[in-house]
Amino acid sequence: MNTFSRRLITLCLCLTATNALGASSVEVTLTGSITPSACTPTLSPSGTVDHGRVPARSLNQYEFTELPARTLDMNVTCNQPVLFVLVGVDNRADSSVGPGFYYGLGNNIHAPAERLGSVALAIREAMGDGQRAIVLASSNKGLTWFPETNAYPNNYMGFAHPGTLVPDPHNVLTAKLEIKTSINAAAYLTLDQEVPLDGSIVLDLRYL
Repeated sequence: MNTFSRRLITLCLCLTATNALGASSVEVTLTGSITPSACTPTLSPSGTVDHGRVPARSLNQYEFTELPARTLDMNVTCNQPVLFVLVGVDNRADSSVGPGFYYGLGNNIHAPAERLGSVALAIREAMGDGQRAIVLASSNKGLTWFPETNAYPNNYMGFAHPGTLVPDPHNVLTAKLEIKTSINAAAYLTLDQEVPLDGSIVLDLRYL
């Protein structure tokens, strides 16, 4: 359900046209940066959470049903101390029942208008270079930071030494990624056929 991606080179293409009348050329502007540092993120077991078969009769009729929480080991290893953040990107955002707070669990393949549920992520027990680290979040792309372990969609998640409220560079970061999955109330779902859960989240590592 969860995968990692790395951004080492950022490329932006911008097209600028001259006046419409008599225009004979367009300008292509390329911007970006190449970083000399590199970090490798990993997640066990390959970022996959399989809840198996969930009997429809076990679901709550008029409220969400919480499935057993799962915890994955998360590790980020860099070739030198690097300032980075993790950003949760929801590949099923259209199915989220709580945009901004919960990730989507996909739609019912037999009734596409039905949203299957939600996924919540949290980062626990963070350790930076062998010392306890504070998990920070930013909802404005790093302008301000606050202590927060919940990894809400599109928030920057940074890591700092105790006593600071600004992310620090790290060489090795380890943590537990807690995943809580909830299925929508049965009354709002068509469950006369097998319905696959379809959550897909990318934890995007970005350099600051």
